[in-house]
Amino acid sequence: MNEQTEITKLTYSAFFAALTAVMSFIAIPLPFTPVPIVCQNLAVMLTGSILSARQAGWSMLIYLLLGAVGIPVFAGFSGGMGVILGPTGGFLISYLPAVILIALLKGASNQFWVLGLANFIGGIGVVYLVGVPWLSVVTGMDLQKALIVGALPFIPGDVVKVVAATIIGAAVNKRLQKVRARV
Repeated sequence: MNEQTEITKLTYSAFFAALTAVMSFIAIPLPFTPVPIVCQNLAVMLTGSILSARQAGWSMLIYLLLGAVGIPVFAGFSGGMGVILGPTGGFLISYLPAVILIALLKGASNQFWVLGLANFIGGIGVVYLVGVPWLSVVTGMDLQKALIVGALPFIPGDVVKVVAATIIGAAVNKRLQKVRARV
């Protein structure tokens, strides 16, 4: 690999970490749950949809480390280990395996259904699979209650995000293929 290619890959990873941070600022708190409605999981799905598994993993690792050291990149302009160890920490931690899984499931394919399925499995499945039990443990609520307040109200919006990430991801991937073909 030449240096320019590596710089480009690192730039993409940094861009998607920044995109995730910016999208986290769009957060709507709900009165019945410590979990807000956020747009950062759309950025997570886009990251996995567009980047390689390695780039996507680096991107989320950068994002999580920035937040862990206190930079306010999490929902509600928050940051610090208290957020990661708090009720929404499992959702945040899940972003790392989610983006890697989305990228791996997508592979080199840019077929709409493959990308959609990858986003559904990684962007919803992995996020809830990690986030809901974490919410249960940290808050002391039973798993059923954590599912009711930490997942069920968010499923319709997350399905919309899967569709949006799939449409945007497919379009960006198509454009990137054309750009790479010219180089």
